Amino acid sequence: MLLLALDTATPAVTVALHDGDDVIASSSQVDARRHGELLLPAIDRVLADAGRGLDAVTGIVVGIGPGPYTGLRVGLMTADTFGLALGVPVHGVCTLDGLAHAAAVEGPFVVATDARRKEVYWARYADPRTRVTEPAVDRPADIADQVRDLPAVGAGALLYPETFPRAHAPEHVSAAALARLAAERLAAGAELPEPRPLYLRRPDAQVPKNYKVVTPK
Repeated sequence: MLLLALDTATPAVTVALHDGDDVIASSSQVDARRHGELLLPAIDRVLADAGRGLDAVTGIVVGIGPGPYTGLRVGLMTADTFGLALGVPVHGVCTLDGLAHAAAVEGPFVVATDARRKEVYWARYADPRTRVTEPAVDRPADIADQVRDLPAVGAGALLYPETFPRAHAPEHVSAAALARLAAERLAAGAELPEPRPLYLRRPDAQVPKNYKVVTPK
């Protein structure tokens, strides 16, 4: 097994390579505006660090969000393209699950990432491997009664300490955590989600209302 994992659902552009036993190379850069520019060089760098060629990859793991439309689609389109070119399966993993897997938290806790528009993407977990609610997008004040007493991880939790007073690192997801979680679930025979995006809301960019179509005479 050689899994290439990547995620662009948060400001982190993160890539890792997992050989079936553990992560053998990884890279993470935080830049919310350069996902498309940074992802492919990061993949090349991780493969070079591991001394492996792209043709040795047996599966792709990609974070499916939730996340903003523009960043999220970069990772998903890249994963789909590599999967088709290499003829290997592409496995989806919820980005929040990757953050939870990396969290050193015992017992119930919350993962929350920044959804912009003064909102967070979030879910509750029983432990680092078990999500107990579906991913959602909400204003922090609207969920404060549900999450205030729980530990929390993620950039969204750190942004709103009045709602998440027990927030701490990790801030962003790492592809290393995604790869470890995917490898664990695959080894157990679990079925991973399809590599389809969890947007949870409409994209920021929309066609203006009352748009006037101009056609040549």
